[in-house]
Amino acid sequence: MTKIDLRKLPPLNALKGFEATTRRHSVRDAADELCVTHPAVSHQIQLLENDLGVQLFSREGRTIVPTPEGRLFYGFVRKAIDTLIEGAETLRRSRAEQPLRVQTYVTASIRWLASRLPAFQERHPEVRLQLSTCAVEWDFDESLGDVGLVYRETPPGPEFEWVPLFDYALYPLCSPALRKRLPERPQPKDLIGLPLVVVYTETRNWDIWFQAAGLDYVPDKRIVVDTLAIALQMALDGTGIALANGPFAEDDLRSGRLVVPMDHVVACPGGWGLICRRDTLENPKAQAFMDWFGRAAAA
Repeated sequence: MTKIDLRKLPPLNALKGFEATTRRHSVRDAADELCVTHPAVSHQIQLLENDLGVQLFSREGRTIVPTPEGRLFYGFVRKAIDTLIEGAETLRRSRAEQPLRVQTYVTASIRWLASRLPAFQERHPEVRLQLSTCAVEWDFDESLGDVGLVYRETPPGPEFEWVPLFDYALYPLCSPALRKRLPERPQPKDLIGLPLVVVYTETRNWDIWFQAAGLDYVPDKRIVVDTLAIALQMALDGTGIALANGPFAEDDLRSGRLVVPMDHVVACPGGWGLICRRDTLENPKAQAFMDWFGRAAAA
């Protein structure tokens, strides 16, 4: 095997800052993505420029853009990083003893997935699952999961397997006690002035719901929370009205702990579904998960 002259390598750790800055056109956004400080990314870029002897970025107004040399170098860096990630993920997936990693959101995990896990484990005792939940990141991230239960506005690219589960539809939920504060046949306008719970990653949803009824939503008694799970709990407690976006309150609706105060439902683009890379389906555990939970949603 031919010897490699490692002295010719650029500072490897600095490549992450360079790649993220080039892609995001922002040192600050790159720093946030990499969970490091703004000066740390600037230092990484400076190290690379000193090592390569070229300027990699220039500033146009408030935007930082790659120079021709930076664009040329980015192609090599991105290809190298993608190759390393692919190799690492291949090894991770090949370990038979490793649990199947499932990426989803807090609410989807608590209020849909978790209650179905025992039945799945009984049917597939050979599959160990590891749930990774996030409150902010919507896109499927292969570093977090082999498969995912996520929301998408549009189907993913051809390299992914996508199993649609349910639509993204907005409808209000409240406790029976709070429902009594509304008229016998309430209209969307009757909710204005009541405590409405807003999920901070979905701040536009109430606007969309009211606008579909021909109303301008002027926030009055608005309560902002981290997740839909918290919003639904506040609705159960009678302290606010939540706006659901999927089948995450089925048990509470069946039991009467929550009610839908009116029939104004607004369909939004996209929906919830199961996702994984197509080559991940070569793993029998991933195939079992996609098949079983796809049937569970249909049922």
